[in-house]
Amino acid sequence: MLKLFGGAKPDHPLADPKEARKILDVIAAEDPFKALEELGHWLESVSGTEGFKPDHRSRLFLQIDEAAQSHVRKLSRQYLSSARLSKFQEGRLWTSVHDYWRHSALAFNGCAECYASGQKSTDALKTPIALISVRALRALAQQMKWQCMRYGPFDQVLWSMLAKLYTQAERRGFARQNITVYPGDPGDSSAEQEFLRAAMLSASSPDGLLPVEIELAERLIAHFSASFAMVLEQQPDVAYWIDIAAGRPPLRLAKPPQRAPTLRFLAAGKAMKELEELNCKVKTSNAVPSGVNLGGSYDAAMVGDVSEHLLVYWSTQPPERKHTRHRVKTRLTVVHGLEGVLKALGASGSREFDLLAAESWIVDNVSTGGFGAVVPHVQGEWLKIGCLLGLQPEGGSNWLLGVVRRFNRDTPQQGSVGIETLAHSMLPVQLRVGAAGSTGILLDPRGMESAAEARIMLSPGVFIQGQNLEFERGDKQVLLLPQGTMELGEDYELLRCRPMLRDSAE
Repeated sequence: MLKLFGGAKPDHPLADPKEARKILDVIAAEDPFKALEELGHWLESVSGTEGFKPDHRSRLFLQIDEAAQSHVRKLSRQYLSSARLSKFQEGRLWTSVHDYWRHSALAFNGCAECYASGQKSTDALKTPIALISVRALRALAQQMKWQCMRYGPFDQVLWSMLAKLYTQAERRGFARQNITVYPGDPGDSSAEQEFLRAAMLSASSPDGLLPVEIELAERLIAHFSASFAMVLEQQPDVAYWIDIAAGRPPLRLAKPPQRAPTLRFLAAGKAMKELEELNCKVKTSNAVPSGVNLGGSYDAAMVGDVSEHLLVYWSTQPPERKHTRHRVKTRLTVVHGLEGVLKALGASGSREFDLLAAESWIVDNVSTGGFGAVVPHVQGEWLKIGCLLGLQPEGGSNWLLGVVRRFNRDTPQQGSVGIETLAHSMLPVQLRVGAAGSTGILLDPRGMESAAEARIMLSPGVFIQGQNLEFERGDKQVLLLPQGTMELGEDYELLRCRPMLRDSAE
């Protein structure tokens, strides 16, 4: 338990304001990893030391938290901007940022609980309690976001803490009080807006986004948070509901829940139209308007894609499935990456395929468009959104081509994935690209002779704009005229082409 009450003068290095300032100034100049570790330690230390008056303790928490923000931003940028992090680098960055937010949430939540106790000694917290609550809510929401970036496992206790903090803000009448969260940061916020930001990110299906897209989604949600609506009664534009007494994330409004005073109904409100307008401007100008603060520079195409993703999930109409799903239970042999698929296909030039190196997943449901599967043991760090997969259903000999569209970790070792099927058959081919050669994969090759379009997958950088692709197929020479890139992954590029066939003898 946090020792938040005490009368004696605290025996602590930060008890003297001048000494506290010196210590924090020294930490500010340190390496970000070390700085966040030390600042987290000081939050924990001040929380557990007797003798601090509640207002003194809360001021220290605010100072320490402000000293941490530049380091949090730096490590967050490094995590999101690095194209290929090693397992060690990814783990170190993620742990440093996530653990700081955990310390911050516990510290500020302790202050809020202290104020809620109603003790006379806590009267001095009446003025800063709105800021303390907003900082606590933001720290909890940041933990949730960083857990989303790893696709779980998720700490469901965070929802109970989030709801309890917001409930207190409602009860005390400061839920909608706008305040500056951090000195120098643009835009104000409130306890209600912070609660809505966490709820709307959860409702926006982050398990279908890459980590950098999750960050961008959260930034867009923050930008439009003042336009979201949370009401006590169901209304036509309501898409989600949440029971703030249940400690669970919001649910889509499929049917009206049983009435209760703790129900809150969530709607995108004016944000829906504002996001549609932003999406239109981005696509028209191929640039993000200067008035939209996303905390950094993002490619306009990514902003457009994430905006469209959010519009789908903010809508009152749930996204429709293109294909009916059927429940099944069967095994699926899985290889990953373009090189892994080429090995499985026995492509010339690839190393011999080792079946023992393939993984065995359990198919949970299947449709014309793909699979839902359980990953019994997540091995390594390769499994992520956009990962290319070779798939062989149990008892079959044919390989299918798929890509991971959704991923959730149920535990650190087990997860579930949603896989889109790209092709039900494929053929490795030796391509000529100008004077160079490369191995590619022709998708669904049957009937290509009469088809108006062909799809070919190859390593990134092989295709050069303006050049055609050629390969031999039987007694035919196939010329592929690229029409555009359909998808670009970490280790593959999928091209849409117009095929032209002629006899090799010609």
